[in-house]
Amino acid sequence: MDVEKKKTKFKLPPINLRVLLSVVFLLFGVLPIFIYGGIVSRTNFTSRVDARKIELQTKCLMLSNKLTRGNFLKNSDNREVIRSEIDTVADIYNGRIVIIDKSYTTIEDTFNLATGKINISPEIIGTFNGNNTNIYNKTKSYILQTMPIYENIDNQNIDGVLMFIASTENLVSVAEGVGNTERFLYITLTAIVFVLSVIIGGRLLRPLINLRDDISSIGYGKLDQKIEHNEYQLTKSISENINTTLAKLQDADKSRDEFVANVSHELKTPITSIRVLADSLMSMENVPNEMYAEFMQDISDEIDREAKIIDDLLSLVKLDKSANTLVTEQVDINQLIKQILKRLRPIAQKRDIEMTFETIRDVSADVDETKLSLAINNLIENAIKYNKDGGFVKVSIDADHKFFYIKVKDSGDGIAPEYRDLIFERFYRIDKARSRQTGGTGLGLAITRNVVHLHDGIIKVSGKEGEGTTFTVRIPLNHVKRRDKK
Repeated sequence: MDVEKKKTKFKLPPINLRVLLSVVFLLFGVLPIFIYGGIVSRTNFTSRVDARKIELQTKCLMLSNKLTRGNFLKNSDNREVIRSEIDTVADIYNGRIVIIDKSYTTIEDTFNLATGKINISPEIIGTFNGNNTNIYNKTKSYILQTMPIYENIDNQNIDGVLMFIASTENLVSVAEGVGNTERFLYITLTAIVFVLSVIIGGRLLRPLINLRDDISSIGYGKLDQKIEHNEYQLTKSISENINTTLAKLQDADKSRDEFVANVSHELKTPITSIRVLADSLMSMENVPNEMYAEFMQDISDEIDREAKIIDDLLSLVKLDKSANTLVTEQVDINQLIKQILKRLRPIAQKRDIEMTFETIRDVSADVDETKLSLAINNLIENAIKYNKDGGFVKVSIDADHKFFYIKVKDSGDGIAPEYRDLIFERFYRIDKARSRQTGGTGLGLAITRNVVHLHDGIIKVSGKEGEGTTFTVRIPLNHVKRRDKK
């Protein structure tokens, strides 16, 4: 048995904006200072070490010259004065000075540890070969400087080597002290920035919090509340969108109330008429058959009208519920229109209305035949009902590479521009008395518009008063099925 494994996507938990702002302030406010401070500290320490190396090099050069002039390596009588100066320099720099002759024997050591011993370290050998050493050992915290000692001022033959090992612990101690001070300042600065970020973040987020509270109040039914938060472009845009949505909701509520009232009125009117007719019959004695038949015909007409209203209401309900359930197939639209015209032609002939059908292009489209037939039927039937005796109804069909177009034109009284958007509302009638005379329910165009929209199409009305009305329907040739969002 196969077991389907659902892939679960990892979702981050909601992020607190105030915490996020604090982190951003710390990252972009304090972190650069930390980095810059670290770079500056390292640069300063390196600069101090370089300065100390130059200083030691200078001292070694001075001592080497004195040793050369005093013939320190060969004349032991002059060593005491120079030895005293060597000890002083070594003490000043907390270091060790070693002097080696050309036989690599140590003849002077301020630490008195290697006197008389052979020293063949790479630094000593290199100096005898003309390569002075000036290095800094970071691990052991010292600077090593070597300098050649010549036989005399005029003779540049190397007679010995002066090696100076100076401690840099004092430089490290100073750097550590500065580092501790900097760390204290950084911690203090971090605390200050964090407190400021919380305060500033709270002020920055206050408009969003107020906006959230106002939106929450809408959930309790305060649809008449107007939201105004213009502090930021974002809050202003959100406020405007919410106000637009609220206005639409209010219009929807108003439309719903009007719809309920209209439904009640429309359903009540035929019942009232039936009651009046029935009461009249019951109150009369010896009613003539002709009058009785006339009353019964009127009652039958009112029952038909009631049934028509109920049928149209059911059609609207079905359309609303089946917004994503169009049963589409390839349909010959030309043939569909011809069948509708054939069905409605007898009604038009009773009023001597001429009906014509112009086929500009044969059209086959992916549509719901039942629903589209209902919509087109409503348009053509209205064109007949609200026409003049002896008038005309012209139906045409055309298409391009993407859409097909159906036009229904009549020779009626036309529709004023201010009513063209209203006629698609449920139960709206321009001339209520005439609508009832023609058997209209005020739902036909609402049904037609819903059907067209379900097919991702549009419907437009045009014309002039006194010159008739033209309805234009545009629907895609290929229907794209919508997918429910999960």
